[in-house]
Amino acid sequence: MRTLVVVDAANVVGSKPDGWWHDRRGAAERLRDGLVAYAEDGLPGHPGPLDIVLVVEGAARGVPSVPGVRVESAPGSGDDRIAELAAAAADRPCLVITADRELRGRVAASGARCAGPRTVRP
Repeated sequence: MRTLVVVDAANVVGSKPDGWWHDRRGAAERLRDGLVAYAEDGLPGHPGPLDIVLVVEGAARGVPSVPGVRVESAPGSGDDRIAELAAAAADRPCLVITADRELRGRVAASGARCAGPRTVRP
């Protein structure tokens, strides 16, 4: 069974001060594109293929999906959407990529494992 990897776009993009705040949508698109290779190759401790979902919010809403990475535009809070996805994946392995402590606690309650932004953004 494929591992579901849910990526907190706002948290991962915000983890590296590279000027992302000037173009939030563009930063989310660059992150999305960087995730594509992980869909087949996997991540440490999580061999590929993986099902990757990038959750975007705010100015990044509307970023399209690409082969290998499904993009979900959160209608409200990105954290709420991530928690919903983790809860819905209770029957399969789920890894949430975020450094947000509160969100980590929420998704752990659903059985998801967590890893920090450096996992996908060295």
